[in-house]
Amino acid sequence: MVTVSESRVGVRDPGFGIWDLPVPDIARDPSFLKRRRIRRIGYGVVLTLVLVAVSIQLARMEPAPPSVESETLLRDTVKRGSFDRQVRGIGTLVPEDTRWIPATTDGRVERILLRPGAQVTPGSVILELSNPQVEQEALNARLQLQSAQAQLENQRVQFENELLTQESQAAALQAEFEQARMQSEATNALAKQQLASELERRQDELRAATLEKRVALEQKRLVSVRDSVDSRLRVQLATVDQMRSLVELQESRLQSLKVRPGFSGVLQQVPVEAGQRVGPGTNLARVADPGRLKAELRIPETQAKDIEVGQPAEVDTRTGVIAGIVSRKDPAAVNGTVTVDVTLTDALPRGAVPDMSVDGTVRLERVENALYVGRPSLGQDDSTVGLFRVINGGSEAERVQVKFGTSSVNLIEVVSGLKEGDEVVLSDMSNWDAFDKVRLR
Repeated sequence: MVTVSESRVGVRDPGFGIWDLPVPDIARDPSFLKRRRIRRIGYGVVLTLVLVAVSIQLARMEPAPPSVESETLLRDTVKRGSFDRQVRGIGTLVPEDTRWIPATTDGRVERILLRPGAQVTPGSVILELSNPQVEQEALNARLQLQSAQAQLENQRVQFENELLTQESQAAALQAEFEQARMQSEATNALAKQQLASELERRQDELRAATLEKRVALEQKRLVSVRDSVDSRLRVQLATVDQMRSLVELQESRLQSLKVRPGFSGVLQQVPVEAGQRVGPGTNLARVADPGRLKAELRIPETQAKDIEVGQPAEVDTRTGVIAGIVSRKDPAAVNGTVTVDVTLTDALPRGAVPDMSVDGTVRLERVENALYVGRPSLGQDDSTVGLFRVINGGSEAERVQVKFGTSSVNLIEVVSGLKEGDEVVLSDMSNWDAFDKVRLR
């Protein structure tokens, strides 16, 4: 049963103010309110269940992969075949024949006649030194040589006079002996004819025999005098030779004040200045033969372990590529690199000069029937790295673990993780280390 009660409501009359009019109150049906409450509870439960289901579904969904510009990535396809294993290093061209010209005596730099870059010959004067003491010693040596030579000539004359005197005495005694011998022969003939006494014959024979012995002794003395003359002259000759060597030494010291290269080439350095005082052994200039250059390459020590003398190499001078052969390998590493010398076998390209920066590659071996790909930015020998492999027609890339073998300059062997035909991203993807998949735009 519905009951109606009255209440009053104020109504505004435009002309007469506010009138209180009675308004009836309508009682609500309790069943209607209960049904509406039940519907509201049902709606809330359904909405709650929907929110729970959506939350569960969202929790199960993977996060959306990030997007990467495909054009900014370096990619390559895995191939099977043979490739050359190489190592690369940077370096410079240096002359094979380089000489430092040191100072051989004390001196002061008077003049620098040639500057780096000048072509020089063996007799070119690069700079001049001055040393009054060296000049005085050279003069003294020349005077001592002249004195020794004069003394030698004087002794030679004296010895020749002594020898002539001895030869004269020997000749006179020889003549006296010949006379005595002839006198003895005449006396013997007269004695046979009973014209001379036996005493005279024996006296003449004795005199002749005595003179013969004296002649023999005089000849020995003459030989002895000649030998003594030669020995005494050799003493003085040795003194002269000694003085001559001293003069040559002092002259060479004097000549060394004019610094010459001694061979043809290009003057590279003159590390002294005019007026500078230098001592023996100080480097005054460096000269190199520009026609004979070699490459000094600095190879990372981790890659230089397999380099051996005789392996083929190539040197890029930016104006041409020159073939060469490894001629020397430094036994020790310096600052993480090993110096390797490459002797150039081809003609130098135009513009190749000493100290030019070059790139060089050394061929280590040829790897046959290998699975390989372009070397990624973080790829090293015998390492395992994560690479992104292109999938879904190039729209996405997923991370895979790839094991590498031996590597070259631009290629690396694939041991496992990839197959022939797979396309991988070689660029540095460290910014996406937290993701196993990326989208390629």
